Amino acid sequence: MKNLTPTPSHLIPVKMLSLDPFSQWLGIEVIEVEKGRCKVGMTIRKEMLNSMGKAHGGISYSLADTAFGFSANTHGKYAVSIETSINHIEALEEGDYLTAEAVTDIAKTRVGFNIVEVKRKDQIVALFKGVVYRTNKDWE
Repeated sequence: MKNLTPTPSHLIPVKMLSLDPFSQWLGIEVIEVEKGRCKVGMTIRKEMLNSMGKAHGGISYSLADTAFGFSANTHGKYAVSIETSINHIEALEEGDYLTAEAVTDIAKTRVGFNIVEVKRKDQIVALFKGVVYRTNKDWE
């Protein structure tokens, strides 16, 4: 993570990534974290392409889902996804570097609502919406 003063909420996404072999396989890196917000990034590789030579939709979805999950857990409680959706706006190519940032975190009791913007440079390429449930279990 770049330019961060570690706090417990900053460390949760790093811990989550260390326990997440799928996100590690994707090559996801944590870029920025603050309570209720997380930005992650990754590069699209050849093995992530579909039969049309474009990035499989599951790749940008997985990147956004990771940002969503990491962001939702920065509140210090285990948070689990209960509903997600994505709109794919632009096709993605091998070598594209993507970022996904959970930019909105509205908490209503134990339910949180998140919007994640997936970008290639400054261009939005997908929009993801997620609803999360925060449990009573604390992150250590």
